Amino acid sequence: MEEKDIILSVKDLVIKFRLRGDVLTAIREASLDLYEGESLAIVGESGSGKSVFTKSFMGLLDGNGWIDSGSIIFDGEDLSKYKTEKQWLKIRGEKIAMVFQDPMTSLNPLKSIGKQVLEAIELHQDIKGENARKKVIEILEDVGIHEPEKRYKQFPHEFSGGMRQRVVIAIAIACNPKILICDEPTTALDVTIQAQILDLLKALQEKYNLTTIYITHDLGVVANVADRIAVMYAGDIIEIGKCEEVFYNGQHPYTWALLSSLPQLGVKGEDLFSIKGTPPNLFYDIKGDAFAPRNPRALKIDFVERPPYFSVSPTHKAKTWLLDPRSPKVEPPESIQVLRQQWEVESNG
Repeated sequence: MEEKDIILSVKDLVIKFRLRGDVLTAIREASLDLYEGESLAIVGESGSGKSVFTKSFMGLLDGNGWIDSGSIIFDGEDLSKYKTEKQWLKIRGEKIAMVFQDPMTSLNPLKSIGKQVLEAIELHQDIKGENARKKVIEILEDVGIHEPEKRYKQFPHEFSGGMRQRVVIAIAIACNPKILICDEPTTALDVTIQAQILDLLKALQEKYNLTTIYITHDLGVVANVADRIAVMYAGDIIEIGKCEEVFYNGQHPYTWALLSSLPQLGVKGEDLFSIKGTPPNLFYDIKGDAFAPRNPRALKIDFVERPPYFSVSPTHKAKTWLLDPRSPKVEPPESIQVLRQQWEVESNG
C-alpha cells in the first residue's frame, strides 16, 4: 500500500464506564492510525471493546461512559476534548457516519424509506427540494434497491432484512461522510445476503471515496473486504497489519486462537476449536498480557508485564513477548502453520 495520509489518529485512548458504583475500563490505552481511502477491519470477540472504541469517534458513548485520557485527532482537532452535542453534530453523520447491525432499530417505522434518506441529504448536503429527491433516488439505486421511485414511498416493514440494511447504508451515504463505520453490518443476515452487502460496501467505498472501518467478530468475513486488520482484545489493539499479514502470518496467540476458530480451518471428524476460558474482568486492573490466562503457550513474563508493540514488518506489529528476541521459540498451532505455509507458497509462486 503506497503511503497515504492519516485521516484519523487515536493515541493511548482510555475509556471508562461507571457501573453500579464501580468503574470499568473498557478501552485500555488503545492506539490506531487510519489511512485515507483504506478499509480497516477491527476484529475480536464480543465484549473486546470494538464498538465502544469506534463510538467514541462520534460522541456516541452511553451517558455513564467517558474518555479518561488519550486523544482522537481528526481534521486537525482532538475529538476526545469535545463536550457538547453542538460540537459533535459537526462530526456525526457529516464527517463520520455509522451503519449499525440491526436495521430495525435504526429506521423509523412510521416514516417512508425515501423521507428518511431525504432527511439525511437535506441536513448534511445542503441540497433541497426536487434536487434532493433526485439524489435520494440515485443513492437508493447505488445501494441496489430496484424500482427506487416505487420503493421511495414504502415503509421499513415492507422490506426484507437485507433490503432494510441497504436502506440504512443509503442513509449513511446520504450524509456524505469521509469515514464510514460498519458495526457488524451483516450479522443479522443470512450468508448469501452477507456477501452481497459486503460487495455493495466495497463498491460504495470506491464510488464515494470513503474510508471504511468494519467491526466484526468473524475474521472470515473481512478477508475479502479489508486492506488491514486490527485485532482487539480486552480493550486494546494487540495486533495490526495488512490483511494477508494478519491472516497468514499472525503473531499474537489471541490472533492464532481467532483464526483457529474459523470453521473452514476445522478438520473433518474432529471437534471445532474453541478458545478456553473467558475474557478478563475489566473492573480490575489487568497485569501483564490480558490474554495470558487463556493462552496455553503463555510465558512467565506474560503474567507480570504488559508487552509493548514489536514490529514484524514496516506494516505489521503485535503486542506479544513471543516477538522479543530473548523469547524462547514457541510454535503456533498446526492450523496456523498450515496457513503460513500456504502464504509462503503463494508469495513465492
